[in-house]
Amino acid sequence: MHSFPLRVAMARVCGSLAISTSVFLPMVSHAASDQDVAELKAMIQQLRHDYEARIDTLEARLTQAEKAEAPTQSEQPSQPVSLPAPTPTPVAAASAFNPSIGVVLSGALRSYSNPAGNVPGFLGGGESAPGAEGLSLGESEISLSADIDNRFSGKLTASLADDDGETSIELEEAFLEAAIGNGMRLKGGRFLSNIGYLNPRHAHTDDFADRPLPYRLMLNGAYKDDGVGFAWVAPTDRYLEFGGEYLRGGQFPAAGAGHAGMGAWTAYLTLGDDIGFSGSWQAGLSYLDARADERLSGDPGAEDSFSGDSHLWIADAIWKWAPNGDPTLRNFKLQGEFFWRDEDGDFTPNGGTALPYSGRQRGWYVQAVYQFMPQWRFGSRIAGLNADDPGAALAGGALDPLGHDPRDYSLMLDWSNSEFSRLRLQYTYDKSTRQANNAWTLQYIMSLGAHGAHTY
Repeated sequence: MHSFPLRVAMARVCGSLAISTSVFLPMVSHAASDQDVAELKAMIQQLRHDYEARIDTLEARLTQAEKAEAPTQSEQPSQPVSLPAPTPTPVAAASAFNPSIGVVLSGALRSYSNPAGNVPGFLGGGESAPGAEGLSLGESEISLSADIDNRFSGKLTASLADDDGETSIELEEAFLEAAIGNGMRLKGGRFLSNIGYLNPRHAHTDDFADRPLPYRLMLNGAYKDDGVGFAWVAPTDRYLEFGGEYLRGGQFPAAGAGHAGMGAWTAYLTLGDDIGFSGSWQAGLSYLDARADERLSGDPGAEDSFSGDSHLWIADAIWKWAPNGDPTLRNFKLQGEFFWRDEDGDFTPNGGTALPYSGRQRGWYVQAVYQFMPQWRFGSRIAGLNADDPGAALAGGALDPLGHDPRDYSLMLDWSNSEFSRLRLQYTYDKSTRQANNAWTLQYIMSLGAHGAHTY
């Protein structure tokens, strides 16, 4: 508003300077008489008069413009206008009819020098055996997930597997989760139990092409069931989480959904913290209490079953390292878990007479994975099992370890073009049975669509 008169004043000064300069320059180059000087003074006076008249005209127009604008300004309120509050948009409105859809494709080429048989001393579930030899599709997953609103979310995961030339579809997970505040969460439906370190993770996130021996023989790869779960992350500087689940008990190592469909429960504790800028660790202890009612073994050629109580403890630990906390170039992981299980009940061998059984079994694995350059990783793993002598009545049967402690040793090399694609080569010297087996696996894992962040 006030800059315009300033420009006018500046223009007046510049105009005077221009007039003076235009008159002065000819005077310094020619000698002038008194008459010439008088004429020049008259010309300067006339120019000054004309110039000032124009400036006065401009200033008059400016004054009129300011007066015309004044009523508009006076109409402006002295207090801010109170606008109506916008209607809040629901948190999940954007995804209410558009859930995140993800697909994981996996397949493998396997070669065995001696196809594995039953592991002495252990009765695994239907998925305890290693993958089929030759070319196989393996297991692919389709998942849908979305926030329902500001408190609830849901997820559904189905797996497609090739079983002896036939494609089977299995519901892996279908659950709702609620954030109830103060670090507490509730979950209900079918889900992977939060016991152990690997159990709540899907197999395609593993660092090896197969699960370690204890997971295969004691948890049928991973324990999932129908039920409800509770978790609480404590407000402490060090990561501290408590949790537990009440489950139907219809899945291995439980069976039959005993106790009126409440045949299993779990409890777990997890701790974690950083070590400087480059390292971090996590450790946990979990417990599974399950009731088995005619739990069948994974041997298709037998009808062995167990009924009784199963108590399983798992201790897990992992340490991660990356230079200054940046894992993109190099990183290292060292992890391990220890299992011990106590089962009491009746064992019925091959559909015969039930015999009393009480046994203790142990399992463990340790693995290390090193990313030595971007996209490339190398890993090694050793896993083992141990079972007690079941007694004379069961000597020579499936629960008799026959003096053998199962072991396997694995080496793997994988290449990831991105976080969505991975190719892996793995060699395993398998001594889980009494006859050694040299197993080679070439595996691919490809993710399409939504790709959720992995847990620690």
